[in-house]
Amino acid sequence: MEFTISQVAELLNGKVEGDGSQKVSRLDKIQEGSPGGISFLSNLKYENYLYTTKASAVIVADSFSPSKDYNTTLIKVEDPYIGFTQLLEAYEMMIKEDKLGVEQPSYMDPTSTMGENGYRGAFSHIGKNTKIGKNTKIHPQAFIGDNVTIGDNCKIFSGARILNDCVIGNNCDVHANAVVGADGFGFAPQADGTYKNIPQLGNVVLEDNVSIGANSTLDRATMGSTIVKKGVKIDNLVQIAHNVVIGENTVIAAQAGISGSTEIGKNCIIAGKAGIVGHLKIADNTTIGANTGISKSITKPGNTLLGYMAMDIKDFLKSYAVFRKLPELQNKLKDLEKKQ
Repeated sequence: MEFTISQVAELLNGKVEGDGSQKVSRLDKIQEGSPGGISFLSNLKYENYLYTTKASAVIVADSFSPSKDYNTTLIKVEDPYIGFTQLLEAYEMMIKEDKLGVEQPSYMDPTSTMGENGYRGAFSHIGKNTKIGKNTKIHPQAFIGDNVTIGDNCKIFSGARILNDCVIGNNCDVHANAVVGADGFGFAPQADGTYKNIPQLGNVVLEDNVSIGANSTLDRATMGSTIVKKGVKIDNLVQIAHNVVIGENTVIAAQAGISGSTEIGKNCIIAGKAGIVGHLKIADNTTIGANTGISKSITKPGNTLLGYMAMDIKDFLKSYAVFRKLPELQNKLKDLEKKQ
């Protein structure tokens, strides 16, 4: 589908600088832009591409002032990243296939129900006494267990597993091969050195507007619930252990792991490969850097932590600056020893 640049600007509440009558039909990276495409410039690290791109239009910030000549049309908006996201959402709505109905073979137990405008893909399975809301899509080969509740406007993608007794709110996405509700890692050591399995009798609760990435795992509680509160976004390959609580609007990047019974505050950022031991509390608005290990509770909100084991990011960077100079300092020490 084609739209004029002026029509796009109207959608984004933006202002056109250049030829708004040109037509665009494609979304491009700014460094790969070509005629008919529209790109965006948010990170000024990529500014040089603005002066070489062949994209017909580029979305930029209201405050942006080019430092060189350019050969494209600008759409000025308050926040180009948010503007381009809005454009992606609109484009997705136009191109996506809104699947409805039931593909065969698939199975839903007679005791379960599904709301209107739903979709069940081929080879999907829905167990006993499960309730699924309206406009929810269960993609091929997804597994939904017994006594599960799934709200409205959810997407359960291919190969995902929602196991018995779990609860999923509205507007949630569970991506391919994620597992919600596997047994927690509960084993009691015995006198003879073996381990006895501890039954995991709880469930997992996802509140509204939660996204779970591909191949991530959220373990059911030993008793009670593992809880992911509203607005949380979890990347691919993340491990959430039993009885964890994750606060509202927290984001967790790939390969991070959170051990059992830890409580994460709201609006936290947990970067890739971070590890958090069990039974801790992490304050609101905490940022935990990549590869960081957390071994004690964080009680003060708003900290940024980095390192293994974690310390305040400013302290870590100061220490790392010294660490890099250790060979030089060692040579100076040897010279001093020779002079004595």
